[in-house]
Amino acid sequence: MAGWICLVTGAGGFLGQRIVHLLVEEKDLQEIRALDKVFSPELREEFSKLQSKIKLTILEGDILDEQCLKKACQDTSVIIHTACIIDFLDVVHRETIMNVNLKGTQLLLEACVQASVPIFIYTSTIEVAGPNSYREIIQNGHEDEHLESTWSTSYPYSKKLAEKAVLAANGWVLKNGGTLHTCALRPMYIYGEGSIFLYDHIYKALRNNGIIQQNSKFSIANPVYVGNVAWAHILASRALQDPKKAPRVGGQFYYISDDTPHQSYDNLNYSLSKEWGLSLESRMSLPLFLEYWLAFLLEIVSFLLSPIYKYQPPFNRHTVTLLNSVFTFSYKKAQRDLGYEPLFSWEEAKQKTMEWIGSIVKEHKKSLKTKTH
Repeated sequence: MAGWICLVTGAGGFLGQRIVHLLVEEKDLQEIRALDKVFSPELREEFSKLQSKIKLTILEGDILDEQCLKKACQDTSVIIHTACIIDFLDVVHRETIMNVNLKGTQLLLEACVQASVPIFIYTSTIEVAGPNSYREIIQNGHEDEHLESTWSTSYPYSKKLAEKAVLAANGWVLKNGGTLHTCALRPMYIYGEGSIFLYDHIYKALRNNGIIQQNSKFSIANPVYVGNVAWAHILASRALQDPKKAPRVGGQFYYISDDTPHQSYDNLNYSLSKEWGLSLESRMSLPLFLEYWLAFLLEIVSFLLSPIYKYQPPFNRHTVTLLNSVFTFSYKKAQRDLGYEPLFSWEEAKQKTMEWIGSIVKEHKKSLKTKTH
């Protein structure tokens, strides 16, 4: 596709930034349009350095603003839609999440058709597949199993409906008479330098005398490095631009994992931070079934108090299940259809993430010294 233009939504986010950096190297790419609600001054400066290689247009706007989407989609060839609200604890108002994650996707699909954009790649999540019960064991799962989340919690529910909308749009007739090709990528839990969730775990541990709290010791997951998830999006774009591959890839979803060892989320946090003196707490934890029912009781308390007070439980049944299930998936289908192979090995991913965690630890120690003087 000569002189093509790519729009990346959520380009200011953890994953979106990585996609932008990889896109810079793509053949015949004329322009990258980076859309997000806000870009930090640091990221603006970082993106400005890429201007020597390619035209990079920063668009600050809302995914619910139809005029903004119309402008962003004009003359665009490929849309990579990563923008969403991630919320595991139901802290964000349900209507807000449904609007951004579902309605925003639907509006972008409509803008895509009106602007005759032929390719739409959606960043979904492993959570659209579950886990639905901590008793359920899925190891090296695959796309043919047709797993689907039954949770009504805002985040997985909104992402599930948005993914269905994207895949159903495959084959739509565009305004210019062309055909829309869509696909969805379902990454596992994404880690790497810049992860808000990983930062939160490390920061809490540093404030707790270097002890990492255990809340997922029963889980077996296969986390995926952010650079490899970004790479999968690049390969999906190439596949949908290839007339021979597009019919096979269009309308499909793909699990995206890599060669990170299967382990609990707690052990991942520990393996990435132990070099800096952090350790896992050793206290006994509640049996899983008791933790689950305690979460249920806390949800009831929250509901009963809701008319007079907004009580936010520290965990709920969804998070207890999510953090304590055996739930791993293979990337063989992505390997077969997209030619996906992890761009970064586990050792490379581990080293990059550990260096970033090291910078957090050093910054924390520096702040402590400042306070004592």
